Amino acid sequence: MTEPIRDRLVSLRRSFHRQPEPAWREFATTAKLVEEIREIGVDEVAAGPDAYDPADRMAVPDEDLDPWIERARERGADDDLLERMTGGNTGAVAVLDRGEGPAIGLRVDIDALFIEESTDPDHEPVDEGFRSEIDGAMHACGHDAHMTWGLATLEAIAESDFSGRLVVFFQPAEETSGGGRPMANSGFADDLDYLLAVHVGLDHPTGEVVAGVEKPLAMCHVDATIEGTSAHAGKAPQEGNNAMHAMGTAIVNAYGIPRHSEGMTRVNVGKATAGTASNVIAERAHMETEARGETTELMEYMKRRLERTVRSAAKMHGCRATVEVVSESPRADSDPELQALVSEVANGVDGIDRVLPAADFGASEDATFLMNRVQSEGGLATYLIVGTDHPTSHHTPTFDVDERSLQHGVDVLVGTIRDLERRHPVPQAADIDVGTDSAE
Repeated sequence: MTEPIRDRLVSLRRSFHRQPEPAWREFATTAKLVEEIREIGVDEVAAGPDAYDPADRMAVPDEDLDPWIERARERGADDDLLERMTGGNTGAVAVLDRGEGPAIGLRVDIDALFIEESTDPDHEPVDEGFRSEIDGAMHACGHDAHMTWGLATLEAIAESDFSGRLVVFFQPAEETSGGGRPMANSGFADDLDYLLAVHVGLDHPTGEVVAGVEKPLAMCHVDATIEGTSAHAGKAPQEGNNAMHAMGTAIVNAYGIPRHSEGMTRVNVGKATAGTASNVIAERAHMETEARGETTELMEYMKRRLERTVRSAAKMHGCRATVEVVSESPRADSDPELQALVSEVANGVDGIDRVLPAADFGASEDATFLMNRVQSEGGLATYLIVGTDHPTSHHTPTFDVDERSLQHGVDVLVGTIRDLERRHPVPQAADIDVGTDSAE
């Protein structure tokens, strides 16, 4: 990597890292993306409601988002664009149309997490001066690197003699599984021959690439509110219907949902709140839960059982339950033909010394909406991982990426897109040499 290119990638990634915005609040982030895309020069750039139908969004926050808009305005975001994004319609799509050839989609996510970034002087963003400038928010999953890959890949393809159509989805709200569905349902996903989704790290070190993940878990976020009747806990406890007691029963019983013979399932209650004082029978309780399954069908099984468990626990204690599926994402598997091609490309990238054709994912991702959309229309999709050394796990205050992996990701993505152009339609996996000496 030449110094100017390296400096450009690092600068871009660090600028995103300084301004992390969580799901459906990515106002300044979207504005910067649109600015960068326009400088690259593309045939079409759509932001917010021009990129998808807002009604397709999931897990949209109830809070007033105006403070986030004002913060973006203070940082120089375009007023007209901010007006279009009112209500949390964030994210962007860039289209590069270069005539005859394959239609290729690239999906990168853009949201941050509600995590306070470490102030430890040994934490590189602190030491190098690019720590998060937004209290309580942090790019703790590498989405700052993903956006950098998306822009740099788009720029490299725009400057090449590429023939075909490249659509880059800068997707909001991945962390809440809220943004994948609207992107997948949009017209920008029509007639794609290929879809590449990408993530950094995930416990794979710098210099390693996974050409396609296997066994991503289908997932749903389920919120439940239980309403009972308050009463004096000492004088007349029998007159109350204890929402906290009902919630406790629901939590215990949720973890007792029978597992399924057809595959792996998961359930978790991640947040629970109830009550006002020690001497008051709680009249309201709220819990935030999730269920996962090795297949979409198994996730649906767990979701139904979870909903039934909460309602039954509420009824047992004389309470009422309102259950809402906040968001969900299906399972989608990477296609072997595309995995084989990515493997071959990655084996030829400078700095990549180990290529895994596949690896278990073990988590969930709403890129699966786009993958399923493309696959259902006869196209191919893969979710690849570009390794990076990260000092601590994803979703922790000291997460960081090895910035050498920025160029690795661009090279793998650009190389794959150009190979798809040359080889379209892609041959069968068995016909592609994946470089078995360096692959496992």
